[in-house]
Amino acid sequence: MHSVEDIISEEFWEARYREKPQIWSGKANRNLIAEATGLKSGRALDLGCGEGGDALWLAQHGWTVDAADISSVALKRGAGAAADAGVGDRIRWLQRDLVTWRPDERYDLISAQYVHVPPALRKELFTAAATAVNPGGSLLIVGHALEAHREFDGHKPPVELFFAPEEITELLGDPWLWLVETCEVRGSGLETDAVYRATRLPDAQPEM
Repeated sequence: MHSVEDIISEEFWEARYREKPQIWSGKANRNLIAEATGLKSGRALDLGCGEGGDALWLAQHGWTVDAADISSVALKRGAGAAADAGVGDRIRWLQRDLVTWRPDERYDLISAQYVHVPPALRKELFTAAATAVNPGGSLLIVGHALEAHREFDGHKPPVELFFAPEEITELLGDPWLWLVETCEVRGSGLETDAVYRATRLPDAQPEM
């Protein structure tokens, strides 16, 4: 069984992506589509972008995207897919360790799909993401819910990597600066997800 330290390391993910020519489907995550459809396009940050399915979808729907991931292998595949799709000029690929990296720019949408880290690191990561959202912009966080029965490489990850959507509210800072749009558990069985989206109120100025 993989340890938490393994799952958040660069070495783990580089090896994971080298196992197969393609790990993920290449399609956007369903909760990203559900939550981002209808939002006014602008600048987006895709945290933990993997092979780029979400970044491509956002670029194809008018967004300019920074796509960040720890794996150089995944980023190279994403860049190739974006070029093939004709949106390579709309996506900037960033190799970053999300545990230690802090965005130094602001975005109209920050999306973190299935970025699973321990609670202490989750607080730091998502709090930093929240401060980088523009007034009027959205923070979208999706992960496996506590109710999920999910396997990772044949093993169920440590339970502390899963979370309830309500936990994210505590990471936003001043609650009066945010409007919670979505806070719910969706799906069942292997596909049980915690889905959280909040909008930073237009009169709020993010602290950088």
